[in-house]
Amino acid sequence: MELFQAIISRSSARAFLDKPVERSLLEKLLELTLRAPSAINLQPWELFVVAGEEKKRLSRVLVKRLKERKVSCGPGAKSPLPAHFTNRQKELLKTMLPGLPSGVSILDFVNEGSCHFYGAPTAVIVCIDQAFGSIRYADIGILTGYLVLAAQGLGLGTCPIGLVTEFEEEIREQLNIPENKKVIISIAVGYSDPLAPINQPRSSREPLQALVKWRS
Repeated sequence: MELFQAIISRSSARAFLDKPVERSLLEKLLELTLRAPSAINLQPWELFVVAGEEKKRLSRVLVKRLKERKVSCGPGAKSPLPAHFTNRQKELLKTMLPGLPSGVSILDFVNEGSCHFYGAPTAVIVCIDQAFGSIRYADIGILTGYLVLAAQGLGLGTCPIGLVTEFEEEIREQLNIPENKKVIISIAVGYSDPLAPINQPRSSREPLQALVKWRS
């Protein structure tokens, strides 16, 4: 797939086919992902790929902890958000509602879906060395962008999931992640279900003039 087409066509998948991703394809995906730039080539990341029974076991632990702690996905804001931010969130949720399974609330769908990676056969857990400060999270963002676009080009669906940071200790324990690694984000990876109603909505984007300021 041509790069510009991948950028325009990509959207987060929240329903996946019951079909494992071949190891060779995952290796190709990660080789492309690791071409991402980082400050002075520090490459501060480490990726843990979870699939099969290990992913199912991890998902069960996360769903259980979710119910125990009653945590929830959110915007991660430090103070009340201006209306234009909350309006974008409301618009997205409104587009998702028709695709939800019957009787399931949007909050339960997103929270539990995040904890079992929306049924994707593979999850990539992205960590950073604890030696780095939050400034290097920018590198993790770039890496994540490379991963989701490379996946799109390879015919795979993805969904970045931030809720996993609430369960860092559980993830570290389940996957034997060293103490010197901090969990930043996960990405569900698999073959997107093209017929699933929840995969049909497309989130909108603000026009260029609303978000770009020119100075010359």
